[in-house]
Amino acid sequence: MSYRNVVAVVVVTLSLAGLVACKAKTAGEAKKEEKPSGQTLVEVNGAVITTADFKKELENLPPMLKPMADTPEGKKQLIETMVIRQLLLQEAQKAGIDKSQAVVDKMEELKKQVIVQAYLKKKVEEQATITDADLQKYYDENKDKFKSGDQVRASHILVKTDAEAKDILAKLKGGASFEELARKYSTDAAAGAKGGDLGWFGKGTMLPDFEKVAFGLKEGEISGIVKTQFGYHIVKVTGKRPAGTRTFAEVKDQIRDELLPAKQQEVFKKLRDDLKKNNKFTINEEALKSLGSAPADKGAAAAPSPAAKQ
Repeated sequence: MSYRNVVAVVVVTLSLAGLVACKAKTAGEAKKEEKPSGQTLVEVNGAVITTADFKKELENLPPMLKPMADTPEGKKQLIETMVIRQLLLQEAQKAGIDKSQAVVDKMEELKKQVIVQAYLKKKVEEQATITDADLQKYYDENKDKFKSGDQVRASHILVKTDAEAKDILAKLKGGASFEELARKYSTDAAAGAKGGDLGWFGKGTMLPDFEKVAFGLKEGEISGIVKTQFGYHIVKVTGKRPAGTRTFAEVKDQIRDELLPAKQQEVFKKLRDDLKKNNKFTINEEALKSLGSAPADKGAAAAPSPAAKQ
């Protein structure tokens, strides 16, 4: 699928989901409201799409898609998507869809969800605090967890063909930014969104051919083309550290990330228990029995980097 089609399909899919949460503003309606923020980007039958609207749309894209809108073509495609969405919304309003009971009910349900989520976010941010003292205490009590062998921090650009890799390597030798090329061309979307960064890793965690090259490079050095089962990689080492116990400064953020979910869960559990204790509700057991069983949600696991060992 071409770059343009990827943007079109994914962005349209994401954007259409937001239709139920928006309402087109005609020129007449806009006059009654505050002046739209940002410069007018497009007028769609009297409705205005501003630069502020575009920036908000861009912020709401998944990280892996944001680099696609860095190019003039990507920006135009995103604007076109916003225009099509606005036109669809206007046509739906003409047909009275926005006033149908199904849409009204759905809007009310979404409103409740947004309010609850905003409240939970506020409570968690206020109460799920982890102090530097908490982090230091955890580090002091668990130093064995932070021992490691030699480690490198590397970035990569992964493409499907040798020809693509050679073209990118030539661009790098010509002075192009590794990070920008990773965002633009790498098929490893998760790492590509971070400029190709794979973070720190030790021996035995990456594919053997990839790992051999990464550990053989000097800090700041860029490899040639490395072929693996996933395609063609270009590797850049951005950091090296010897075996030993990582310092508190090195693992401080890692510890915070490790402790935060449990702290957030603790805050939520307390909030839930307090709500149950301080309010009255009665469950109709007979009605509950009549509901039957809901199908289990198996969920989906996040995909690892193509450079990582499977």
